[in-house]
Order: sequence, then C-alpha cells, then structure tokens
Amino acid sequence: MIPTEKQAKELWEKYGLPKQKRIHCALVAKVAEKLATQLKIKTLNFKINEQLLITAALLHDIDKNVPKLLGEKHPDTAVRILREEGMGEVADVVKTHSLNAILDPAIAPASLEEKILFLADKMVKYEIIGVDARFRLWNEEHLPPDAQAVLDAAYPKVKELEEEVLGLSTIAGHQSLQNAGHTSRAPLHFP
Repeated sequence: MIPTEKQAKELWEKYGLPKQKRIHCALVAKVAEKLATQLKIKTLNFKINEQLLITAALLHDIDKNVPKLLGEKHPDTAVRILREEGMGEVADVVKTHSLNAILDPAIAPASLEEKILFLADKMVKYEIIGVDARFRLWNEEHLPPDAQAVLDAAYPKVKELEEEVLGLSTIAGHQSLQNAGHTSRAPLHFP
C-alpha cells in the first residue's frame, strides 16, 4: 500500500515524529517532487512513481522518535515500521536513503525513486541547502571516527549521484530547488 499524504502525516502523529523532522521530511518531499518533475519534463522515457517517491520522502525518517530493536539502526527501524503498516513498497525505497546504503552495492539506491529520495535527503536539513552544505554541517558535528569514515567514503559517491540525477534533469543545482516549495501541490502544514 502507498498511503496518501494525509495518511503519511497521520503516521507522523502515531509515531511522534518531532516537528523539526516533519519540516525536514516535508522539504525532502518537495525537492524530490521537483526533481521528478524536471526529469519527466526533460524526457518522456523516465517512469517515476511520484506517489511512491513523495510518500517515501514524507516517511523516510519516521523512526526518529521510536525505540530501536536490538541490532537496528536508522533506517532499519523505519523499514520495520513501514512493513508493519503494510507499506512494503515504501519501505523498499526508504531502506536505501542512508549514507551507509550508498557504500553497499547490495542496498545502494538503484531505482529512480531511490536515487531521487537519497539525493533530496542529502540536499535538505531544515531548509534546502545542497549536498556540499549538508556535508559541511555533518563535518562540523565532530562525529565519532567510524561515522566520520562513513561520511568521508560516502561524499564522492553522493556527488556522483548528484551529477547523475541533476544531469538527467533540467536543474542546474540546489539553487534551482529553492523554489521547490512553490509547486502545484498545496503547501504542507506541520501539526
């Protein structure tokens, strides 16, 4: 099942998604929608399930306020939650959005929906800032050595993905996405 935007927001309530994460997820959804639209404008050959993409973007961090089971880390808990909610297709897209995923060929983003979600997530904090600025923020957090190693290894792969997706679209960079909130869809409101 792919839920509607309203149903996705109901899950925000059910799982206590914090307000800042709601802002992040909503902006990721808007950037993902803009990227998908631009890909479809440039060529008719791209088939993108926009409802799946937008829903995955809205729910990709649904686990941020949920206790993890033994051995789980982000986004494993989100994937579990989504599967328990009967949203296996959404879970499949969400499982590929972490930095670790891009380093593991078995779970690296492969479909357009997965690639767009991954990239949109790395372009947004609580505003649209772009991949380079997002990585700068992470670097300023003085992460533990193992997390820093993941960040350092992921950066060139994320930049390759950014070049691939933006190269396929009519978007030149994150500045073009600053107006992603001004789409034909109704604005998102944060409960």
